Amino acid sequence: MRNILNILIVSTILLSMSSCSLSKRIQKTDKRYAIGEYYAAAEQYKQLYRKISSKDKPMRAHVAFNQAECYRILNNKRALSCYKNAIRYQYPDSIVYLRYAQVLHYQGNYRDAIKQYDIYLQAHEKDYVAMAGKYACTQIEAWKKQASRYKISPAKEFNAKRSSNLAPAFIGEDGDALVFTSNRQEQSSKSNKKKVSGSSVTGAALFNIYTARKNAAGKWEEIELCEGLMGEESEEASAESEEGGIGFQKQLATAEMGVACITNDGKTMYLTYSKPINGQDLGAKIYVSQRASGEWSEAQEVKLFSDSSITVGHPSINATGDTLYFVSDAPGGYGGKDIYMAISNGSEWDDIRNLGPQINTKDDELFPYIRHDGRLYFASKGHPTYGGLDLFYATLQDTTWTVFNMGAPFNSIGDDFGITFAGEKEEGFFTSNRGQKKGYDLIYSFVLPEMEILIEGKVLNSDGEHLTEGNLRLVGNDGTNVKMQIRRDGTYRLKLNKQTQYAMLANARGYLNQKHTFSTEGLTDSHTYQQDFVLSPISKPVKMGNIFFKFGSWELTPDSETGLQALVKLLNDNPNITIEMAAHTDLVGNNRDNQQLSLRRAQSVVDYLIKHGIEQERLTPVGYGEEKPVVVDEALHKQYSFLPLDQVLDEAFISTLSADKQEVCNSLNRRTEFRVLKTTYNLY
Repeated sequence: MRNILNILIVSTILLSMSSCSLSKRIQKTDKRYAIGEYYAAAEQYKQLYRKISSKDKPMRAHVAFNQAECYRILNNKRALSCYKNAIRYQYPDSIVYLRYAQVLHYQGNYRDAIKQYDIYLQAHEKDYVAMAGKYACTQIEAWKKQASRYKISPAKEFNAKRSSNLAPAFIGEDGDALVFTSNRQEQSSKSNKKKVSGSSVTGAALFNIYTARKNAAGKWEEIELCEGLMGEESEEASAESEEGGIGFQKQLATAEMGVACITNDGKTMYLTYSKPINGQDLGAKIYVSQRASGEWSEAQEVKLFSDSSITVGHPSINATGDTLYFVSDAPGGYGGKDIYMAISNGSEWDDIRNLGPQINTKDDELFPYIRHDGRLYFASKGHPTYGGLDLFYATLQDTTWTVFNMGAPFNSIGDDFGITFAGEKEEGFFTSNRGQKKGYDLIYSFVLPEMEILIEGKVLNSDGEHLTEGNLRLVGNDGTNVKMQIRRDGTYRLKLNKQTQYAMLANARGYLNQKHTFSTEGLTDSHTYQQDFVLSPISKPVKMGNIFFKFGSWELTPDSETGLQALVKLLNDNPNITIEMAAHTDLVGNNRDNQQLSLRRAQSVVDYLIKHGIEQERLTPVGYGEEKPVVVDEALHKQYSFLPLDQVLDEAFISTLSADKQEVCNSLNRRTEFRVLKTTYNLY
């Protein structure tokens, strides 16, 4: 009995010691998580979670949630299962539902994300981030259909294999020099050692700053590492950072040197830098370096806050060099990382201000970039996004910022951030990890192609043959007045202006004019109008193929409307002509009756034209009955090979044909046509 009691006592002591040891290990891991060592903390949480009894729900929930947070920040899909575990073990803070919703959202599972957003909103009904996330999930499919005209492609010249390359920034307004951040494995000319140390934040190699310039041919030359920015210490910082961590997640430089920008004159660089000392993380800071004689000086810290524990990074300098935009977790913000600005008084930066709740949310706002026109670009998870970080721009009027999502193709289900424009051009670079299974960030180029609006087509005769000579005149309400000759093959092509109403006239010797009107108003993308001109000859009758009458009657059918309107237009396009409006019948029936029927049909057409504004004096109705059968021309001969060229389709010829061919001939003889009588109406 005493032995059993001793065993129980020992077991209890061992269990207590084990539990105490586990708690201490969790506390130690929590500290690594708190200072931003997400990769290292996630690996430790993973091991610890397995050792926690399933009966200890609070401890399991705590470890699962923190592990999930690490994975979420690192864009690791394991975050999803960890949040599920946190919910399963009843994590006490409802924030778990918001984070779970966001991960579902970022992975494209919008339906389930909405459910989790709704759960969170039950307790936080006015939470902007949750409302924005839910709204985005309901609109994402519609957004995808509204992509802008920008064209994007990976910038292969900057993207090294098996590495992240991010946050490009142009040097100056010419767009021929660039600075960016990368953790590629490069050889340092000073140390002759590869900088391969891994980050306890991401597990990836540490980052450095690189520059690139275009050569005389406009091609980007070999990428150069910016050395000497941190003096002798930069060679040792990598080894120290693995032990102590940099305390600033990937979005604010996951290595010793991070996001940088350079003033327009190319002489001053502002960069993000984080240096652990004796294993203690001091947070990221902004440093400044001057360039002289082709070398960068040892960078000096930019003092923005008196509290040295405040993290700052992601500098962006305006065109005049007197306003610095940056990101910080300074107290009094709106949550996560906020965007700030500071004004230079000549010797230091003061008038530091948070850009406010129109820009900043309780989630992260990162990578500010200020353009020459004052428009602010940045990345955010707190505003409605396609997933992950999205690119936004904001315009300032008086004291009010208005924020716009940049949409597709800039934004995707992945992280999209770090944009830069080449001066006033609508082209530049940005960063994205879309489609990257290992989460690498790549630099993408973008360009807004010139919006090209064209009109092209052919000028044909009424038989469908192209004319070899002819003229076109294009007149626009913007003052455009262009005359041109058609090509020998009858084709033409003209460039048009945006937001313009046009009238276009085609003419050729021996043919009537034809006019078309159109407008480029409201076009938001390149477009090519297709417009053929079919000119009617002046010297011979022109058949109207789309005018129909009821059988044995002179009543026009509704199917005739298109043909009749085309005739109205032709007469309006040629206001100085008079025409004979003629109707013909086939050989069937009495000739006298056929003549009366054809005259009444011609009159029906004339009555329609008068009703639609054509002067009666310009119209002469004639009924020919069966007196003027068709003479086969080249077009009919090509269409019906059994009809000889120049053959008259009279009774003598038709009677020699089979019944089906006789019907073809009769249908050709049953026609309505016009012939120009005069081309000087109202001219004299």
